[in-house]
Amino acid sequence: MQKDFRLEWRQRAALNGMLLYVGSTVFVCYLSFALRGGQLPAPAWNALFWIILLFTAVNAAAKGFLQESRGRLLYYYTLVRPQAVILAKIAYNAVLLLGLALVGFALYAVVLGNPVQDVPLFVGNVGLGAVGFATTLTLVSGIASKATNSSTLMAVLGFPIMIPMLLLLIKVSKNALDGLEFEASSGSLLTLLALNLIVTAVSYLLFPFLWRG
Repeated sequence: MQKDFRLEWRQRAALNGMLLYVGSTVFVCYLSFALRGGQLPAPAWNALFWIILLFTAVNAAAKGFLQESRGRLLYYYTLVRPQAVILAKIAYNAVLLLGLALVGFALYAVVLGNPVQDVPLFVGNVGLGAVGFATTLTLVSGIASKATNSSTLMAVLGFPIMIPMLLLLIKVSKNALDGLEFEASSGSLLTLLALNLIVTAVSYLLFPFLWRG
């Protein structure tokens, strides 16, 4: 994790590019709705927020393994266990995506308004979504890095896997927008937590075989 944070700090252009992507997409949404005098409906607000967060996550987590050269991966192989590599990548991407998601939510709320009635539930759901995207996309990035056309494979493998998670995230965030009781979202939140733990466990168990390949 320390190595990844140092590389990110030295190559700040990538981080600035992701922040620029979040800001520009929010501004385009503002130009499309607010400047035309139309109030953005809550379902559209919710859908656009998760679209922005999804593509931000793909751009941020895709470079986890794709930016590593084969020589550097071989060097890692002589230093650390593969489980340490995959857990460090997942933790780093989770912290990065959580930061980007919170910045995106704050900017989104300032520019397009904040119709969320239960903010703690919405923020907790965003946190689970960021961790879920990080775990899923990190493993997919490791798989795609072994192929020749890795960027295309990343998109092909990543989106179908994240669809069930997205459905749950959108449902919980809609409940937060409507101000429903916590009990209405507790089952979905537990399912999201279980999905995150399952993907992390699968990554921990299967990544050593992928690492040797």
